[in-house]
Amino acid sequence: MKLQIILSSIVAAGACMAAWAAPAPTILTIKETISDTAIVFPESFETDTREMRENWYIRNYTALDAEVEDIVADNTSDEVFIERLKALPTEIEMPFNPIVRSYIEMYITRRRELVETMLGMSMYYMPIFEQALEQEGMPLELKYLPVIESALNPVAVSRAGATGLWQFMIGTAKGLGMEVNTLVDERRDPYRSSEMAARYLKELYGIYGDWSLAIAAYNCGPGNVNKALRRANADSGDTGKKDFWEIYYYLPRETRGYVPAFIAANYVMTYFKCHGISPGLAKKPLITDTVSIDRRVHFKQISAVLNMPVDEIRVLNPQYRKDIIPGNVHPYKLILPSQQVYSYIMSEDSILAYDSNKYALRGVVNPVDYDDNSGNGSYERKLVTKYHKVRRGESLSVIARKYGVTVSSIKRANGLRGDGIQRGQLLKISSYQRVRVKDNNGGNDDQQQLASASAKKKSSSTKKKSTQATRKHKVKSGETLSGIAMLYRGVTVADIRRANGIRGSRIRAGQTLLIPIK
Repeated sequence: MKLQIILSSIVAAGACMAAWAAPAPTILTIKETISDTAIVFPESFETDTREMRENWYIRNYTALDAEVEDIVADNTSDEVFIERLKALPTEIEMPFNPIVRSYIEMYITRRRELVETMLGMSMYYMPIFEQALEQEGMPLELKYLPVIESALNPVAVSRAGATGLWQFMIGTAKGLGMEVNTLVDERRDPYRSSEMAARYLKELYGIYGDWSLAIAAYNCGPGNVNKALRRANADSGDTGKKDFWEIYYYLPRETRGYVPAFIAANYVMTYFKCHGISPGLAKKPLITDTVSIDRRVHFKQISAVLNMPVDEIRVLNPQYRKDIIPGNVHPYKLILPSQQVYSYIMSEDSILAYDSNKYALRGVVNPVDYDDNSGNGSYERKLVTKYHKVRRGESLSVIARKYGVTVSSIKRANGLRGDGIQRGQLLKISSYQRVRVKDNNGGNDDQQQLASASAKKKSSSTKKKSTQATRKHKVKSGETLSGIAMLYRGVTVADIRRANGIRGSRIRAGQTLLIPIK
């Protein structure tokens, strides 16, 4: 029995010594070995690639590199991934572990088409990101944050309401001084949002002094990161924990994958060719310039006069949510292809005049005064009485709505106490209406209306019999009846409709219209 106790003590002592001798896990080993069986991928992985490829810029300015064989490459070893990540010229640490590998594999296998599309969009957006980051002295590898935030879609909106390339929440955006209203959303402006993102990332890095924590805070907010740090330090008794991988399991589940996804984005946007992913190539250069707009103008006015697609204007100016630039409030910038900027400046008056009645913002509107004497004859409001024969199923409320009066007024006019009425009953309906009063010649309203109708009938008959000289106009893309009428002196929209038997306002490109000569 004593021998057994002695042996047990020796075994226990040996186990304690082994535990004491085994090195405690370090930050380095955690970064390299950490794993997660419940990975949550960012919403950007769900981006509809087909919809993105319909983007005007992708269709007109890019093409896939046919020389890159579009096949799924053989399994790449961990050692190769590690060496490639080490070779990236970055200030921000890019460690490799099973979690990072899972994100890289998602990009190079299931989301290959998304990577190809983003490579095409990156030709336009990456220089904008780099310029903004450079101005704030930030690491340029942060330009790949929009890859995981929005998949480089400037009008992307998350389920939580975050919007734009950098996915700003509305509160954060307004706190940074960005304009967000019905017409303008600077979260969707590539230049403005990139400037604010760089500034915000600089503030976050100033708080934590660690890029992995700053990037995590960009995703879930400093409050959640601070809470994770407090919980991790409390559980371990170590108040010095300040590394993303040490607090990984204390962060919100969506944020845990944010830094690994950022590392994977840097990898795939650099080593895409190693995995047979075709990059986007430029069909032709897109050089843009900016013009200041100090008048309210609609994209369709610009499109019609400058003869450029509305989609092109939208791609270059996604911050204008309703295709309206409210320059009457304060000056706004409009980005156009450089060759179109001079055309806009020279044609601004024509652009503002195009369909001005349709797109102009009314500043003052005067309500119609029915007691005002205007036109032919005098008018005044009079109590007019009509009679209504009750039909099957009708109620007082139905009849009141039909004549624009109240139920109580019908009851009053007919001496009714309750709501009960019978089929065939004759009800008196009294209401005030605008009527023409007797003129100086003693004629009454009915006689004048009859004479007016007769005169109109004779005039219409005379017009039908006469023939008027016309000219032909071939409708161009974007033209409207009002715009065509303005091209010909003295011609109105009604003249064109009459000459061509058109009832509405619809016309199509290529259609030939007859224009009366006046």
